[in-house]
Amino acid sequence: MNSILEKTIAFVKKTLAGAEAGHDWFHIERVYKNALHINLTEKGDELLVALAALLHDIADPKFNNGDEEIGPKIAGDFLSTLGLDPGQIHHVQQIIRNLSYKASLGTVTFKSKELDIVQDADRLDAIGAIGIARAFTYGGYKNRVLYDPEIAPNLNMSKEEYKTATTPTLNHFYEKLLKLKDLMKTNTGKEIAAQRHDFMLVYLDHFYKEWEGKI
Repeated sequence: MNSILEKTIAFVKKTLAGAEAGHDWFHIERVYKNALHINLTEKGDELLVALAALLHDIADPKFNNGDEEIGPKIAGDFLSTLGLDPGQIHHVQQIIRNLSYKASLGTVTFKSKELDIVQDADRLDAIGAIGIARAFTYGGYKNRVLYDPEIAPNLNMSKEEYKTATTPTLNHFYEKLLKLKDLMKTNTGKEIAAQRHDFMLVYLDHFYKEWEGKI
């Protein structure tokens, strides 16, 4: 198992060299650590959890013309070189296919304990202090407005609307980030998410006061 993980980590680091800062190796590493921490209590298949966490953003669709199959394919091709069982490879690919928030806006038919664990781990990195930093990093990458009081958040986006949204970064808090606390699947994920959610609320309160020159 150690050899498999070492090879996977090396592959991910090489593949994501130069990636956008919110979806780089450091993001992967945080999700990997979150997933292993959650798995201590959830008792999923440790190898599958680790591999899915490491490979979940190996080719994020938003950086690949919206292609939602390129990630699972790259992951599958790589894992096949490690001699894993086809069932294990398929399971990791299914986790990657169904992990993202936008995937939850469509029809989800695949379920597993390992998916819940890795999905919670990934969502934890989208909220709290790190989540705020990542949101504005990506907004800057896409040259989006920080905030525009005239543009209201769309709280009921379809999957396609979410994929093509170009609204101000602050809207993303209401369109996704503040929803994640109630979407967590594991008890450990829920506990951590509650703390990070509260931090975001404090941040938003300060943001609006500073925007209005009141603090």
